[in-house]
Amino acid sequence: MAGTAPGDTTPAERMAVTFTRVLRGAGLRVPLGSAIAFVDALGKVGIDQRESVYWAGRATLVRRPEDIQLFDRSFAAFWLGAGDRSVSAPAEELHITLAVDDDSDDSDDSDDDAGEANDDPTITLRFSATEVLRHKDFAQYNDDELRMAQELMTQLRFVGPPRRSFRQHSSPHGRRPDLAATVRASLRAGGEPIRRRWREPGQRMRRLVLLLDISGSMEPYARAMLRFVHAAVSGRQRVEAFAIGTRLTRMTKELHSRDPDTALAAASMRVHDWSGGTRLGDCLRTFNDQWGVRGMARGAIVVILSDGWDRGDPMVLADQMQRLQRVCYQTVWVNPLKVTPGYAPLARGMAAALPFVDDFVEGHSLAAMQQLAAVIAGAPLRRETR
Repeated sequence: MAGTAPGDTTPAERMAVTFTRVLRGAGLRVPLGSAIAFVDALGKVGIDQRESVYWAGRATLVRRPEDIQLFDRSFAAFWLGAGDRSVSAPAEELHITLAVDDDSDDSDDSDDDAGEANDDPTITLRFSATEVLRHKDFAQYNDDELRMAQELMTQLRFVGPPRRSFRQHSSPHGRRPDLAATVRASLRAGGEPIRRRWREPGQRMRRLVLLLDISGSMEPYARAMLRFVHAAVSGRQRVEAFAIGTRLTRMTKELHSRDPDTALAAASMRVHDWSGGTRLGDCLRTFNDQWGVRGMARGAIVVILSDGWDRGDPMVLADQMQRLQRVCYQTVWVNPLKVTPGYAPLARGMAAALPFVDDFVEGHSLAAMQQLAAVIAGAPLRRETR
């Protein structure tokens, strides 16, 4: 392409150069060598078949898995004329044959026998729908992707640091002597207590409490997050789930079913204020008064899934978050809007609650849910009184 007059360029070359500039403007790093490879690829596959154009660009312009989502959005906007629509790529292996220039004269290759093998290099691209789904925003999920995400969510394990139990168990080294075990052991030595036995407090799994905001502002994310809550409730023994809207609704019992459809249908019938307003402070006060401070949240890991928009008094929310933080082991706030470039917690509710949050994480995708699991599992040791 170097040294060619502008009037001699082909439509495929002009489109390739323009699309490369679009990608760079969107923030994707495209080296000059990748741009040249894309121009050469379009010169071979043409620009008529969008699927071929997609994979030619994907193979030459994308160098990191985390850039796939940005590439898809830019491709949809430039080649398909769709703002944020992502490209549906086939789920099977796709073979793209790209002819490359050779210094030798291959003009006689056309006389080869028809049965002779083709020496053109073939690039085999393996497309993983699961990997794309991990980074896709929950708000863009369709029904099929929600069902697939449900299966992936069941593989997540939300296990935090264990807490000390009041029950004592035998131990080779402890602080309290185990007289019964010591006497039993002495019988094997003629009644002489040669080996002393000890007892120490055991450990048990911490309770996990999930508070899901189901207000109107959370509607694009609530249906995916509800499936996440169901996966957590059905996969652990000590999980409590609540819906937060204009009122607080406990839905642990409804989500205990292993069948997702049955559980979600029961939870939908239980909760009557879907896509309504939000009174986070009042709902947290109800939770603290009836369940949290009275025992459910003591020493527990409390996860609040909300965008922080609140119609109530922010001072009430701040007071209730402070009450909650005093008794629980760890407070985690999951906000799906945190991934937005330039995001700042300017909503009154979010700003009021943030000083009393131990971990503030994203919650817009499966990858974010995996990060949430890592945050819970890697929680630093806090005061034992929690």
